[in-house]
Amino acid sequence: MRPHYLDKLFAPESVAVFGASEKTGSVGGQVLRNLLAAGFPGSLYAVNPKYDAVMDQPCFERLGDIGQRVDMAVVATPAETVPGIVRECGEHGVEVAVVMSAGFGEAGAKGRRLERDLEEYARYYGIRVLGPNCLGVIRPGRGVNATFSNNSAEPGNLALVSQSGALCTAILDWARPHQVGFSAMVSLGDAADVDFGDVLDYLALDAQTSSILLYVEGIHNARGFVSGLRSAARLKPVIVVKAGRHAAGSRAAMSHTGALVGGDDVFDSALGRAGAVRARTIDQLFAAAQMLAERPKVGGSRLGIVTNAGGPGVLATDRAIDVGVDVPELAEGTVERLNQRLPEHWSGGNPLDILGDASPERYGEALSACLADRNLDGVLAMLTPQAMTRPREAADAVVEAHRASDKPVLACWMGEEQVAPGWQRFREAQVPYFGSPEAAVEAFSYLATHRRNQEQLLQVPGPRSFRSEPDPEGARLIIEGALAEHREVLSEMESKAVLTAFGVPVLPSVEVTSANQALVMAESIGFPVAMKINSPDISHKSDVGGVRLNIGNAQAVRHAYNELLEEVARQLPEARLHGVVLERMYTHPHRRELLVGVLRDPVFGPVVSFGAGGTAVEIMRDRAVALPPLNSFLARRLVEETRISRLLDAYRNLHAADRTALESTLLGVSELVCELPHIQELDINPLMADPEGVWAVDARVRVKAPTPTLEPYGHMAIHPYPSELGGHFQLADGTEIVIRPIRPEDAEIEQEFVRNLSEESKYYRFMRTLHELTQEMLVRFTQIDYDREMAFVAVTKRGGREVELGVARYTVNPDGESCEFAIVVADEWRRQGLGSRLAQILMETAKERGLKVMEGEMLSNNTEMRALAERLHFTVRPSDQDPGILVLRKEL
Repeated sequence: MRPHYLDKLFAPESVAVFGASEKTGSVGGQVLRNLLAAGFPGSLYAVNPKYDAVMDQPCFERLGDIGQRVDMAVVATPAETVPGIVRECGEHGVEVAVVMSAGFGEAGAKGRRLERDLEEYARYYGIRVLGPNCLGVIRPGRGVNATFSNNSAEPGNLALVSQSGALCTAILDWARPHQVGFSAMVSLGDAADVDFGDVLDYLALDAQTSSILLYVEGIHNARGFVSGLRSAARLKPVIVVKAGRHAAGSRAAMSHTGALVGGDDVFDSALGRAGAVRARTIDQLFAAAQMLAERPKVGGSRLGIVTNAGGPGVLATDRAIDVGVDVPELAEGTVERLNQRLPEHWSGGNPLDILGDASPERYGEALSACLADRNLDGVLAMLTPQAMTRPREAADAVVEAHRASDKPVLACWMGEEQVAPGWQRFREAQVPYFGSPEAAVEAFSYLATHRRNQEQLLQVPGPRSFRSEPDPEGARLIIEGALAEHREVLSEMESKAVLTAFGVPVLPSVEVTSANQALVMAESIGFPVAMKINSPDISHKSDVGGVRLNIGNAQAVRHAYNELLEEVARQLPEARLHGVVLERMYTHPHRRELLVGVLRDPVFGPVVSFGAGGTAVEIMRDRAVALPPLNSFLARRLVEETRISRLLDAYRNLHAADRTALESTLLGVSELVCELPHIQELDINPLMADPEGVWAVDARVRVKAPTPTLEPYGHMAIHPYPSELGGHFQLADGTEIVIRPIRPEDAEIEQEFVRNLSEESKYYRFMRTLHELTQEMLVRFTQIDYDREMAFVAVTKRGGREVELGVARYTVNPDGESCEFAIVVADEWRRQGLGSRLAQILMETAKERGLKVMEGEMLSNNTEMRALAERLHFTVRPSDQDPGILVLRKEL
C-alpha cells in the first residue's frame, strides 16, 4: 500500500513557511516560532523576499531557491498571493499546503475567484490543501506545531478536528491544566480541499490516535463526511459536537414531513448510522472521550446508582430519564444479598442509598452486588463528604470492585477539597470520575449510545431489502410523464401508483369530474366512501374543507360532490380544481393513524421519517428520522424511537397493529428513494395500521429532474450494499461458486481464509510475516465503504456453511480516477480460473464506477500473480523505490 496522501501533513520531514517574519503579531513569524519551540526534527525553511534570515533561520526569496525537497508548505501571506504560491509549490513537488490566509470565499466575488484559482492549481498539481483561513495543524508526537496559536499541545491519544480555529485555541488552553494530551489537532478552516472525510480517513489507521473529537459547524461533502466517519468509527470512538443545533434547518414545506424534519434530526441520524456519538457541549465532548477511551463493553443502558445521600441519587435518576438511561429495579437475588450486608434502613432499591455513614466496606459490598446483577449494565458510585466519610478509602473500594468486573464503573465524588484524594485515586486507576450527578449520568449515556450506534454501523442494507419485487421502471415513467407536463407535484392517483410499484399497500382510488360520475363509481366501489378534492394547488385538503368522509348512500354522493367543490372554490378561488378523488372508506375499528414520509435534506439528501399521523401531526410532533437505505433492523429501530410505537401494541380494547406490514412499508419507501433520485418529498398521511396490515390512505409526492451523475446512488449520503454486483458460476469440477461483495458478517470466514493460507501465500499478499488478521485489519477488510472501495469474496457451501475461496479488492486513490487492487486465492483452489474471474469482476466494477486506472504492487518472485497480471494485460515493471517489488498497471 502506498503512504496515505495526508502523511506529509501529519509527519512532514521538511517545512517551508511563506510569510515568515520577526514582526510582532506576524502570523508567519508565530508559525515559525511554534515549529522551533516544538522541536521540529526535520528541515525548516523561511520564505520571504524581505529577509535574509528570520529567527536565525536562513530566509529564501522564493521556494525554488531552497534547492531541497519540501514536503509541506505553510502559507501566511495576503490572499491575492496564495494561488501563485500554490502553483509554485506544485512546480517543485510539494505535497501539502496549509493555507492560513483569510480573504477567500468569505470576502465576496474577489475572494471566491481567488479560491477557485487556488483549487484549480491544487487539483492540477495534485497538492492537498488544508484551509484556507485555518489555524493549522499540531502533531505533538512528531514535533509539529504548524499553527499561529499561542498554545501548544501535550502528547496524548486524542485527535481534535475542528472547523473553528478559535475553538481549537480555547480547547488547547483548557487541556494543559487538565492534563489532556493530543495525538493531533487539525483546524480545517474553509475546507476548500481537505475536509473531515480526508482527515478521518487518516486518523482511522493512525496508531497514535485512540479517540477522535470533532467540532462541526457545517458539512461541505455529506458522502465524504459520512464515509470518513464510518471508516474511523469502526476502529475507534468518534465524538462529535455540532454548532447551530437550533438553526432554521427545519424548513416548512408543502408536506407534513417537511414541516417536521429538521437538519439537526438528520445530523443525529447520520451520526447514528456512522457509529459515532454526539455531545452537546465541550465539557461533554471530553467526558465522552474519557468514557470511551478504553472501549469498555456495555450491554445496554441500564444503570445502577450507589450513593451515600438520597438527594444526589434523585438528581442522577432525573437526569437518567432525560437522556434515555434506564434505572431499573434490582434483581430479587441482589436485594436479598444486600439485605444481609447493608444496614436495615438502606433504600431497598435502585438508586441504592447506603446511608450517610457508609464505610468503604459498605461501598465495596454494594458495588460488587450491583456489578453481579443481571438487570444492570453499569454502576455509578456517588459520594458526598459527611462526618463519617473516608473519600480516599471509599475510592479504593470502588476501584477494587471495578477491577473484578468487566462492566463499566463511574464515580461521582461531589465537593472539592475533601474529595480530592478520591479523585486522585480514580485518576491513578483510570476510573472515570465526575463532579456532578448529571455529568456522570450523561457520560454513561455515551457508552449506551455508542453501543447502539455501533449496531447501526454494522448494518449494510442494499437498495433491495424487502420482500416484494419492485417496479422502479414503471414508477420512473410515471414521474417522467409528470415532469414532461412541467408538473413537480404528482396527483394522488400518480402518487399511489408510485407507492404501489414499491410494494406499499394503498386504498384503491378513482378520479371523477362530475357528480354523476361520482355516483356511478361510489356504487361500483361500495359504501361508505370518502371524497377528496383533486387539485395540484392544494396540499392539505382538510384545511380548506376539501374532504368528505363516511358518505353512506347514493343521494349523499352527488350532494357531497357539489358541496365540496363549492366550499373549496370559495376558500381558494385561484386553485385549479380537477374534480374529486373517490375511494372506499377505511373503517377498521382497531386502526392507528401513522405518517411515513421522505424529505430531501440539503446536506444529507433523502431522509425517511416515521411518526404519528393525522391532521394534528405538526402539533403532536412525534417522529423519528433515518437515512436510507434501511433494512429490517433499522426499520424496527426507526419505529421504536417514536412515542406512538407503544400504541401499536395491544392495549385496552385495541388489538396489536401488524408491525411486520409496517416494516415492509418502510423498506418499500426506502427502496423507492434509493432507486428514484427524482423524489424531493413524499408524504403518506395517514398510513392506517391495523391487525391485518397497513394502508396508505392519502399520499403526496413532489419530484424534480435529477442531476445527471455517473456515481451510483450519488443522491444519497450512504451507499447501499451493492447486492446487484457479483454472480454465480461453476468450476470445471461442478463446484458452485458465488462471487459477491463482502459484508461485515464475513469476518469469521475472512479470518479463517487468511489463517489457512500457506506461509508463502500470506507473505505474497501482505509482504510480511503474518499468522492471522488483527482485529483492526479484520474490521478494515470486512466493514468497507462501498462508495470508495470494493471487495468481492468467492464463496461456496461446505457442510451447510459458507467457505471463502478467494478475495479481490480495490481502494480508490485520492485522485478519484485510479485505484489500488489486490487478489488472493486459497492455495487449494488455484489454477481453476478463480483469480481471473475475481479480477474481471473487480475491473468491470471499477470501470463502471468511472475509474480509469487500476494499479497494484507485488513481490517480484510471485510468479503466479505475475502470470495472471500479464494474461489480464497489465503492464509490469520494477518499482523505482525497491527492485524486489513489481508495479502493475492497467488502463480500464
